[in-house]
Amino acid sequence: MQRISRRTLISVLPMTMLAAARVTAQQAVAVYKDSSCGCCTKWVDLLRREGFAVTVKDITELGQKSFAPSSLHGCHTAIVGGYVIEGHVPVADIKRLLKEKPAVAGLSVPGMPIGSPGMEVRGVASQPYKVLAFTPDGKTRVFSSY
Repeated sequence: MQRISRRTLISVLPMTMLAAARVTAQQAVAVYKDSSCGCCTKWVDLLRREGFAVTVKDITELGQKSFAPSSLHGCHTAIVGGYVIEGHVPVADIKRLLKEKPAVAGLSVPGMPIGSPGMEVRGVASQPYKVLAFTPDGKTRVFSSY
């Protein structure tokens, strides 16, 4: 059995601790989407690149798994940290939601605005859009604007 020198241990330990912290810090996200939706897949990829542990649940009728009022529907629904994320919500807003923990049911980007995460179109200008926070009874307020 080979012994590890103190110098090796000291140099490797911080990297090991950092890797372990990153794994345990991953936030689980369940995404309900149509299996053929490319923009939803791009949004899921963004979440994964930002360290979220995403499980995709393909469904044919999104209305089967919607937890937001119909006026707030996007093209996919996600559940993270007990919150509903409806549509192409930026990752920064999801992280802010999880950090601040406001008394809301979730966040929504209604519709599919061009330029929102996953909806980028080369050569086409982004549309302005708002991320709305909503309560269980359907009241909304602007969480952020783009």
